[in-house]
Amino acid sequence: MNSPLGGEDAESPPSRRQFFVREGGQSAAGQEAANSFADPLTTPASALDSLPDLWHYERQARTEGHAIIVGLDEVGRGPLAGPVVAACVVLPPDFDLDGIADSKALTERQRERAAERIRREATAWSIGHADAETVDRINVLQASREALREALRGLSATPTLALVDGHLPVPDLPCPAQRAIVRGDSLSASIATASIIAKVHRDDLMRRWDAEYPEYGFAAHKGYGSARHLAALRAHGPCPLHRRTFAPVAALCTDAGHAPEP
Repeated sequence: MNSPLGGEDAESPPSRRQFFVREGGQSAAGQEAANSFADPLTTPASALDSLPDLWHYERQARTEGHAIIVGLDEVGRGPLAGPVVAACVVLPPDFDLDGIADSKALTERQRERAAERIRREATAWSIGHADAETVDRINVLQASREALREALRGLSATPTLALVDGHLPVPDLPCPAQRAIVRGDSLSASIATASIIAKVHRDDLMRRWDAEYPEYGFAAHKGYGSARHLAALRAHGPCPLHRRTFAPVAALCTDAGHAPEP
């Protein structure tokens, strides 16, 4: 699932961040991050000057000689059910960042609209997965790393530098160089766009599985440990999407008489 590699690099975009969130209604979880996004038409110039420059890391990489830079991010480490999903994105240097931000700071509608444009306009993009069985077998950290590697292996472009969200590099990442960026999904355009398409893709998967396992309500909570989800686990035990090594699943399954798989 990726787009063909585009043409030659254009000039680097302006340094000042060029996006802002127009729609309200985001969750409390995204409010803090959303507070850092400002409408340049109404925000004083001094405040705009202090906003993060989402092109900083990409522009720096180009000065170091990297022509193709990929951003990577993953979602779904915390849920009790469903896969970890990773995405990687290569952006053209003139990509318009209007409406782009860390996926957690956007509403569902904003994410879906942004994801559609990213998939259409990105130089290349790809998705990787690690299912619940993989999470249980090798642990969620290693599964997240494998999803990132799978996403990069599926990319139609050949990047020379990967910008990765997080504190540490990803071992055995199939890229000549990588740079880990703490809070990269709010500091790098490439990582932010990867976070959006990863989140939208995972949410779509959970909605589809809701039709197969309607008793769990996956379309509403996306596999996270909501009260409704925990009640369904107590009543029905786990389905094949559940991560049986996660303590809430193991404990609730045992209490309900549904022994977790080894």
